[in-house]
Amino acid sequence: MSKRNAAILASGMYAPEKIVPNSYFNELLGQDVDTWLRENVQIYERRWCNDDESVADLIEKACLTALNNAGLKPDDIDLLIIATDTPEYISPSTASVIQDRLKLVNAGTFDINTACAGFVTALDIATKYIQADERYRYVLVVGAYTMSKYLNMEDKKTVTLFADGAGAVVVEATEEDRGYMSSKLITKGEYNSWMGIYGGASHMPASEEVIRNGDQKLKFVQKIPNHINPEMWSSMIRELCDNTNITVNDIDHFFITQININSIFQTLDFISVDRSRAATIMHNYGYTGSACIPMAFDVWMQQGKVKSGDIVCFIGSGGGLAFGASLFKM
Repeated sequence: MSKRNAAILASGMYAPEKIVPNSYFNELLGQDVDTWLRENVQIYERRWCNDDESVADLIEKACLTALNNAGLKPDDIDLLIIATDTPEYISPSTASVIQDRLKLVNAGTFDINTACAGFVTALDIATKYIQADERYRYVLVVGAYTMSKYLNMEDKKTVTLFADGAGAVVVEATEEDRGYMSSKLITKGEYNSWMGIYGGASHMPASEEVIRNGDQKLKFVQKIPNHINPEMWSSMIRELCDNTNITVNDIDHFFITQININSIFQTLDFISVDRSRAATIMHNYGYTGSACIPMAFDVWMQQGKVKSGDIVCFIGSGGGLAFGASLFKM
């Protein structure tokens, strides 16, 4: 294999200005949900788009911050990959909207959808592009989410958890001793009908009936078993470590899907790693799907917690069920 590798150069994030505290849902639902949210998932508040904001607005701001932190101009970007399951349109791609807004005149673009595993999947794709083709020097990778647009305001199971945000990283080609180490993508497709937005596409086109039945909204059709994420995440971490001849204790930071803090802690308990190594940002941002991992990464980058030479692990999971994990050396 060529010495050419993919490394993370910089990051950026953006969350809407509108803050929705737990107390809002106490009034909305007519019961105390704040106590449960604080004690069980440690969500205290979240950000939602205003009516005139869409996913492209969040992505644009996150990308501008990432470019600024990388010291790059828009025309330096060779490829833009956006991971989202709340796109600007069904077609064309959200990436084409952002390419135009930011004037990424030299960039190819596409969207991917592996739900909340999207960012890790997109990061893996970016890595392969850089490793395989010398024409790709800088790739902009985005995870974005505006699930507030799809929430049933009467459904306590979803309306209290989900939120909006965008996170971006610039991935660069390098021949230094850093960057991509290993990755793993896997899907348990038997769960594809358990959770999702099932109306509005070709299986169930938008219609009055779809709107009346709420099929254009996020639905938990069946409860995903609690054990799946910790078991899958811990297994994938061990596999990546075996692939790279390191131990779990060599990993400095874990950036994991932020839907349930207990699943994150259980995963680190399974591999006997101190819980403090995992970033947790759901407290003030809620659950931001494919955006939560790059957002957590950027928060820790800006706080100076991630340093040169550190090994970081990204782990995402989402509807499908899709899973992705990767190791990078900073």
